[in-house]
Amino acid sequence: MRNPVARGLLAVSVLLSTAAAPAVPAGRGRPNRLLGEKSPYLQQHAYNPVHWYPWGEEAFAKARRENKPIFLSIGYSTCHWCHVMEKESFSKTEIAAVMNRHFVSIKVDREERPDVDEVYMTAANGAGWGGGWPLSMWLTPELKPFFGGTYFPPDAGFGRPGFKHILERIAEIWKTRQADVRSDAERVTKVLEQYTRVEGRSGPLNPEALDNGFTGYKDSFVASKGGFGGAPKFPMPVNQNFLLRYSARTSEKKALEMTAQTLREMAKGGIYDHMGGGFHRYSTDDKWHIPHFEKMLYDNAQLAVNYLEAYQAAKDPELARVARETLDYVLRDMTHPEGGFYSAEDADSLPPELKGKVEDIGHEHRSEGAFYLWTKAEILLVLGRETGELFSYRYGVEAGGNAESDPQGEFKGKNILYLAHTLPETARKSGKPEAEVTRSLADARRKLLEARAPRPRPHRDDKILSDWNGLMISAFAKAAQVLDDPKYLEAAGRSARFIRKQLYDGKTNRLHRRWREGERKVPGLGSDYALLTQGLIDLYEASFDPAWIEWAVRLSEAQLKLFYDPGKGGFYQTAPGHDKNLLVRTMDDSDNVIPAASSVAALNFLRLSQFTGRKDFREAAEKTLTRFGAQMAQQPRSLPQMLVALDYALSKPRQIIIAGAPAGPDTLKMLREVHQRFIPSKILMVVEDGKSKDYFLKRLPFLKGVSRIKGRATAYVCVNYACELPTNDLEVFRSILDRKPPKGG
Repeated sequence: MRNPVARGLLAVSVLLSTAAAPAVPAGRGRPNRLLGEKSPYLQQHAYNPVHWYPWGEEAFAKARRENKPIFLSIGYSTCHWCHVMEKESFSKTEIAAVMNRHFVSIKVDREERPDVDEVYMTAANGAGWGGGWPLSMWLTPELKPFFGGTYFPPDAGFGRPGFKHILERIAEIWKTRQADVRSDAERVTKVLEQYTRVEGRSGPLNPEALDNGFTGYKDSFVASKGGFGGAPKFPMPVNQNFLLRYSARTSEKKALEMTAQTLREMAKGGIYDHMGGGFHRYSTDDKWHIPHFEKMLYDNAQLAVNYLEAYQAAKDPELARVARETLDYVLRDMTHPEGGFYSAEDADSLPPELKGKVEDIGHEHRSEGAFYLWTKAEILLVLGRETGELFSYRYGVEAGGNAESDPQGEFKGKNILYLAHTLPETARKSGKPEAEVTRSLADARRKLLEARAPRPRPHRDDKILSDWNGLMISAFAKAAQVLDDPKYLEAAGRSARFIRKQLYDGKTNRLHRRWREGERKVPGLGSDYALLTQGLIDLYEASFDPAWIEWAVRLSEAQLKLFYDPGKGGFYQTAPGHDKNLLVRTMDDSDNVIPAASSVAALNFLRLSQFTGRKDFREAAEKTLTRFGAQMAQQPRSLPQMLVALDYALSKPRQIIIAGAPAGPDTLKMLREVHQRFIPSKILMVVEDGKSKDYFLKRLPFLKGVSRIKGRATAYVCVNYACELPTNDLEVFRSILDRKPPKGG
């Protein structure tokens, strides 16, 4: 999609004079129409002098009535460059006056409305305008895009036109050449419709796609620092999901080595919060050292699962430590009192030295990473000279700062903590035993975390989203299994109960997407149904309460009804009639930082077919995989999570069933044997006579013969419901799980 009018706008705007009178900050003046919105992002703009509207009919009707183009700004509350543009442009009365005179301006929270964001992000990328946040789009009154971009500086510079001059030029062209603009918007919209139709490149379920995916990752792997490619470096948990399963399928050591090294290098770098736990959004350099400091729930949920599964596969306790610290961060800082998980924490905060000295309104005085950065003098003051020097050696702290590759120059003289030296190296440097150094460093981290706590915290986006909570339910459920810690199971269950109470209507079997301060809003999207269902299946396998499987089945039935394409397979992001103002109905064809709904749903339906015996679930999964079959074969790295589903479909999943009381000591011993191993192609059930067995017996008649032997918990390991001889001997059970003959056999 190329847009001649868009190119003309840019060319003309660059030629305009860039001189402009200094704008006067607006401060907290009169509120606009965003004041009543619950979205933290929209509330951040509620006192802009711009006459913002939320996405809705009031704004659209005004644009049609007054024949004005729409300026659509899409971002989220923890977006650094969104804050920059708000401070530089949207808070300035001079720029706001141009916007208010010539445009109807609409603000959208992309996390609340990813459906709206996806439509216009696709248009921006396809037209060559560039994608990212804040997304800045100009639309006709009929919501059809004719120009766009991302962040624009207020004045021209570095080869980019200034925002004010773009506004003025677009207003002039709309006035003098409106027919041309409308014609171009029609062309862009038609191409958008064609692109988002996702005809799919169907193909058979072929294991060669798995091999091609592995080869692609192997060829792009960065051996020195892990990951795949250069800066900026994003964690991309879906990559690790696939590689771990490919290693389990093929015994290919390189797949596991690439995964483990990537996770270890990330945990060493500044992208990881070594004091408080949890991962920042991405690294701006190629060494995982200089992060963009925001923390997202979806990153930390999926990375926790990566570390837990890699720990199962590689047996490295450091991987388990990182998973535990990440989840403990979420429990401490990102959990609602009733159990739901908050969405994100900002990159920016007020520098500690300004605390109490300025009024912290908006982002005028905030800077990136201020909450996390240290000078060496601060560390020595807290820890004392001897321990401070030891800590500085271990974590790369330097007197002049260690962030020399900071692209914006914001971190001058400051330190971003990272593991510069190993524990043995640190012990040799200090001349003390490793055990003593370990205790000293742990005490130092505790003291520094306490010293950091009074600093002005980054803004926390406390809205609760169904799909992101689904991801975190999965993480806590898996942690309860792998780390054998009941507090994590409790956290997963509390979140699921919160979603069921606040965001689910049991009478209609419908989800909502967002909850905040008592308000639920936005009908659930395909990703909400898919990722919450995934979390519920994982929660069942940790708790063995069939109520979670039953809810997962009901949500999956709703997903088939609302989002599934019965003709070709695949799952749309929106249901019919979701929002009449959306230009197109989208279906993701790539797995990104959050996997596509189709990829997650395909695996869900495969797993649920094992729990229920339902052929319609398996058929929906296989049809979805077939729809994207050719794409997986030819561009496997575009769909790593769907490759995970393909791996499951091509395998012979094992049904591991333990007849016994879920909390019984003999049952728990058997469960620990399962949880010590990475066995991705399986389902795990615990059944005992009574309610739990009766639920599954109606769906899986073969369970009739599953019972304890001699009153002890007994394991049945089955493939296609054909079971090996049951056993309550742990040694025999281990050999079955490892596919080895028992000792002496």
